[in-house]
Amino acid sequence: MEIAPIASGSKGNSIYVGTKDTKILIDAGLSGAKIESALKDINLSLEDIDAIFVTHEHSDHIDGVGVISRRYNLPVYATEGTWDNMPDKIGKIPKNNKKFVYKDEGILLNDIFIRAFEVPHDAKQPVCYSVLYNGIKVCVATDMGHITRDVIENIRHCSALVLESNHDVNMLKLGNYPYALKERILGKYGHISNETCGKLLSCVMNNKLKNVFLGHLSQDNNTPDLAYLTVANTLEEFGIKAERDVNLHIAKPYGITELIKIEE
Repeated sequence: MEIAPIASGSKGNSIYVGTKDTKILIDAGLSGAKIESALKDINLSLEDIDAIFVTHEHSDHIDGVGVISRRYNLPVYATEGTWDNMPDKIGKIPKNNKKFVYKDEGILLNDIFIRAFEVPHDAKQPVCYSVLYNGIKVCVATDMGHITRDVIENIRHCSALVLESNHDVNMLKLGNYPYALKERILGKYGHISNETCGKLLSCVMNNKLKNVFLGHLSQDNNTPDLAYLTVANTLEEFGIKAERDVNLHIAKPYGITELIKIEE
C-alpha cells in the first residue's frame, strides 16, 4: 500500500492512496492538469485512478473534482450533505458516478476498504477517511476544529497518517487576519493548531505508525519549521521522539511530498 500527498493547504488539497490494483484520490482541490503533473512524478496518471473520495465541499478540496470525473469517467464519493452543496461548484456528474458515503460505514472498492468518519468543521456533513488493505491502515484527517473521540478512534492503528497542523496560535492571534476569520479558524469548527496536532498524534501513536505527514499548513500563520518543531516537542512531552519513533514529513502546498510504501 502507498500514500502520497499531492497538495495540502488552503489553495488545494489532494491525497493519493493506492495498492497494485486500486488507486484513489482523497479530494481533488486543484486542477486536473496540476494533479496529472504531480502524479507523473510517481509514475502514475489520472487514467490510473479508480475513484475520488471527497471530504467536504470547500473549494480547496473540490475544484478539480468535476472536470476529472467527467474526463476520466470516475465515480465521486461524498456524503449527502456534501452532495447537497457541491453540484453548483463542480458541474454535472453523471448519475452512475454520483456515489454516497455514510459515516462509520465502509465501502469495499476492489481490494481496499474505505471508511468515512465524521469531523467537526464548518461544512455540511464533513468527513475524513481511513483506507484499509490486507491489515494495513492509512488515514487522512484534516479540516477539523477540535478533537473528538470519534476522530481518535478512527485514526488509531494507522501505519501512515496525514494529519492537520494548520497554524501556530500566537502567529494567528497576532497576525493580520480579520477578527471574524481568526475566530473561525480558532473555533470548534475551524482548524487545529500545531500543538493540538502533536497532542492528538501522541494519543494514536502505535508501533506500526512510522510516517506522519503534517498537512494543511497555513501559509500566513505557520511555517514548516515551526509546525515540525512544535509537533516534535509536544510528542517528546509524552516520551515519543521524532525520527526515532515516527518520521514527520511536512506536506507541501503543491507537489508530491514523498511516496510512502507500506509493506504487510
